[in-house]
Amino acid sequence: MASSSNLIDALFIFVLAGFIGFEVIRRVSPLLHTPLMSLTNALDAIAVVGAIILVGEHRSTLAATLGFIAVVAATSNIVGGFLITDRMLRMFKASRPAGKP
Repeated sequence: MASSSNLIDALFIFVLAGFIGFEVIRRVSPLLHTPLMSLTNALDAIAVVGAIILVGEHRSTLAATLGFIAVVAATSNIVGGFLITDRMLRMFKASRPAGKP
């Protein structure tokens, strides 16, 4: 019985964090997207560490499976975030006028 209560509490926190995160990111000015992507990458790195700890504990098969999925999802999000940030920064470099010789 306590296990299902903990699961419901964890799901409630997850859904609440998802809604708050969505609202915060939705209201960000387009000029701040590059710094926001960098911050998001740092937060995803924390999620990867937490997921690795979850997989390492191996309390149950379900926890290990969900932890592995979390590691893969957060890692792909980090890589994608860095690729998008790099592309955005290259776009800004190309738009600057050349300096006078």
